[in-house]
Amino acid sequence: MLTLSVLLQAAADTSIAKMGAGIGAGLATIGAGLGIGRIGEGAMGGIARQPDAVQDIRSNMIVAAALVEGVAFFAIVVCLLVLFL
Repeated sequence: MLTLSVLLQAAADTSIAKMGAGIGAGLATIGAGLGIGRIGEGAMGGIARQPDAVQDIRSNMIVAAALVEGVAFFAIVVCLLVLFL
């Protein structure tokens, strides 16, 4: 945590860091969207092959999507910290 605060303080003084934060937030959002899309694609394919395993596939899909969403949210928060601090 200390290392993150030192990096944020060092990077917050330049306008290039602010531009990088905006680009990073956009890339994190795009990456999360693509990741959740791939999870949904795999789940639908699995359900089509094994209709009896719908409940297991659905619950695993929700957990995986939540993990991807959490990582994307963390990345966006870090980018916003760089942008506004």
